Parts: sequence; structure tokens; C-alpha cells
Amino acid sequence: MHPAVSPSRLAPLAALALLTALAAPAPLAAAAPARRPNVLFFAVDDLRPEFGAYGANYVKSPHLDRIARAGVTFNRAYCQQAVCSPTRSSLMTGTRPDTTKVWDLETHFRTALPNVVTLGQHFKNHGYFVQGMGKIYHGGFDDPATWSVPWQTPRGPTYAKPENVALTQRNVQAEPDGDRKVKKNSKRAKKEAARGPRGPAFEAGDVPDNFYQDGKVADLAVSTLREVSRKSEPFFLAVGFIKPHLPFVSPKKYWDLYDPAKIQLAPNKYRPKDAPDYAILPGGELRAYHGIPADSIPDDLARQLKHGYYAAISYMDAQVGKVLDELDRLGLRDNTIVVLWGDHGWKLGEHDAWCKHSNCENDTNVALLLSAPGLKQTGVRTNGIVEFVDVYPTLADLAGLPLPSHLEGMSFKPLLENPQRAWKQAAFSQYPRPASGGRPALMGYAMRTERYRFTVWTGRNEPSKIDAIELYDHQRDPQENTNLAKLPAHAALVDQLMAQWRGGWRAAGPR
Repeated sequence: MHPAVSPSRLAPLAALALLTALAAPAPLAAAAPARRPNVLFFAVDDLRPEFGAYGANYVKSPHLDRIARAGVTFNRAYCQQAVCSPTRSSLMTGTRPDTTKVWDLETHFRTALPNVVTLGQHFKNHGYFVQGMGKIYHGGFDDPATWSVPWQTPRGPTYAKPENVALTQRNVQAEPDGDRKVKKNSKRAKKEAARGPRGPAFEAGDVPDNFYQDGKVADLAVSTLREVSRKSEPFFLAVGFIKPHLPFVSPKKYWDLYDPAKIQLAPNKYRPKDAPDYAILPGGELRAYHGIPADSIPDDLARQLKHGYYAAISYMDAQVGKVLDELDRLGLRDNTIVVLWGDHGWKLGEHDAWCKHSNCENDTNVALLLSAPGLKQTGVRTNGIVEFVDVYPTLADLAGLPLPSHLEGMSFKPLLENPQRAWKQAAFSQYPRPASGGRPALMGYAMRTERYRFTVWTGRNEPSKIDAIELYDHQRDPQENTNLAKLPAHAALVDQLMAQWRGGWRAAGPR
């Protein structure tokens, strides 16, 4: 016994020690581990970066803008191929079209990559509950390995108006797939025949939101959030909306948000000067709809089409809002990564063309918004160049997951931490063209640097053979109206960009 402590004081001191021990905090090792962030993953079909978050305040998109205010808007995000299945396959596998071997709408990425671990599959393998609904992969494609439970899509009518429904009952005719006819008896042709002929390109139905498919998907997402919020593991919820994909249909209240007299038409209704004739095609996808002429679209019809497109964005935006509202109501927002992406860009009359299916800026520049817990800067835009193959590694990085070795992109988490910093030197996209008129089948490989778009068209069967080159100076010609590649004054620049292009994506990372 310590000589300074008398026996009479021992009991009180022991009691005090016991109380102090009971009141002390638990050792650090016993603390509960931090819960990994949830992921709410919105995929949107044919959404070009033209809405409020991108400065286009004439497009009513309060809920997309709400994601932007809580996170980062990417001004220079690019897809790897501007058509549905290739771009979605690329984003979900984190690999590029020449790796997935998906350059069309008929090929599943598992044919070339049977063992690849997809984005959702990677999260599932690391303890996440992963569920998908709506359009995530293209059309009827799915990938069961991606999900913890079967993917599902509630279907809704395409049209609300009886006269438009009647149009779809006409005899089935061959329909274009992008800018080429669907091969007879191909998988794609059979799918189109099963769908039947198409009605008009736009509609404003006097119906509630959940009459059409996107409203039904939003309702399913809301109910699913309630279920997954009760699970012990974090969740990855993928929600795919089909609007503003053709046909541009929406409930009438969204059509009524717009004054047709204020809708501006494309300023460059002509093809790029000195570009190869196959670089941009008219947009056969649109021509498959009732009442659309085979040649140039007259101004009054173009204005109606843009009206329908904007209304469809506002309709989709409202569905996003319903899901975000439920996320907030459940108290999940502070620990949830929210990412929204449009699968590729879209032409609305630029270059006297519509739809996608090219390497031009209108088609490859995409909408990408991301908010995440703990961001130091929110409500900001970044000009750092990113690609869709970067989404997979970024989400994994933000969630603290290891990065698979097969990825062909890189995490842009450092760009989220400092949106003003320099980032990638270039983004890479591609688009094929079939053989035509004695010309062999081609693949156009595009490189977008900070200032230039540089596209090299090579033979599909002879990659070393160059058929044409395109060069556009975005500092002087942001609409890509004049191809400079053939001008002698730009020969040195072409050589410089060709060397960079040959270095490819592996050499284009941050310096």
C-alpha cells in the first residue's frame, strides 16, 4: 500500500476509480467501422449537356441542377462511342469499344469478355447490395452477374393519344438502325418487327407521370430505396431513364413549360466544310418516325422536335427529383454518392443532322454530374477532360474499393478534390462506318484535346490505311464547321496531333 493513502480512504478511492472507468469512452479498437457510402447511379438515354447545370437555363431541370449544386458538373466529359450499347458496355466494364468488341446494337460484351467484372459486380463482390432497374444496359440486354437480385423494368405505353397508338398498328416495315438498314432476319430486325412500326416523334399526353415508363421506374426506385435503406450492407442502386430518347413523349404539363416562339434552332444547319461525306449522316433513327421527311427537316418541324426534346428532359428531371426526395426523406443523402450520366450526346439540327452516330462534339460530349460525401467544393464546374471509362474506377475509389486490373480508365477523384486542376490531355472516341460504294468499312478514331478535335478514319480490315483526317479548332470554331486537316498551313499541327493520337489513351493521362 502506498504510504500516502490511508486505509480509511481506500474504499472511496476505489469506488471513484470504478466510476471513472465506467464513464470512460470505449477503446478505439471497439468503435464501429464507418459505413461505406451508398451509390445512387442514374443513367439517362440521349441526354446532351444542355440544361440548367450547363448554363442552358431555358431548359427546366431543377433536379438535375440540384445534383450539380451538391457536387461537380463536368464540362468536358466524353463517351467512347456515341450510340447506346457500345457506350453503356464501355462505362459498365470500364473498357473501350475495341476491348468490349461492342460497336453495334446486337453484340453483348460477354461474348468478347466472358469473365470481366462489371461496375455493379465489383461493388457486389465487396459487400454491396446491387440492384438495377430501367435502362442500364441497352435494350433487351442484361447482365445477371452485375446484380444482387434480378434487374427489372416496369413497362409503360409508348403513346397516350389514341391516334398515335393507332399509327403503331400499321404494317411492319423495315426500319433504319442509325444510318443503315437493319439486316434482314438479324437479331435487330426481329426486335424491331416485334415492336411494330413507330408513331410520331413527339407527344404531350394528358396523363400522369407514371403512365409512361420513366414514371413507373421512378415509383419503383422510390419503393426500392425504402427497402434497401433497411439492409445492413451499403447499396448500389442503378436507375435508368429512357427519356429524352425518341419518341419525345411526356405528360402535357412538361410540354406546357415551354414557349415554342422562344425555342432557338441550330445555328449551323450545314455539314462541316471539307469533311468526308460519311463523317456526319442525316440521322436515320429520326426518319423512322411518322411524318418525318427523308431529307432536311423544315424549321417549324425542327422547333416542334426541340420542344418535345426539352419537355422530355423536364419529365425525366421530375422523376429524378422523386428519387432524390425519397433519398432525403430517408436521411441517406449525406452518405450517398449520386452520379448522373447521359449515355452520349445528341444533335438537334446541328450540321443539318439529328440523333447521334458520329464522332463530332455534339455526339461525344456528354452530361456528367457527381456529388459525394465530403466534397470540399460543391456547385462547381470543371473543365478537366474525363471519359466514361473513368466512371468505374472513380466510384470504386470514392467507396474505398480496390481497382481491378482490367480497367482502361482512371479515377478522377483528384479532380473532384480540386476541380480547377489540370487533368487528362485527351479523350478518345470512335465510330464505325460500313463499306459503301466501293469504299471499305472504316473506323473513325477521334481524339479530343483541350483545344482540338482530331479524327483519323482507318480501314476496319486495314488499320494502317488512312482514308481521311478531320481537324477542328475549338478555340476558333467550337461548332466544328470547318475541317482544317487538308490546309497546308496546318500540316505541322496535323503531324503533331497524329503523333499524340498514335500514343493513344495510355499516353494521355495527367502530366
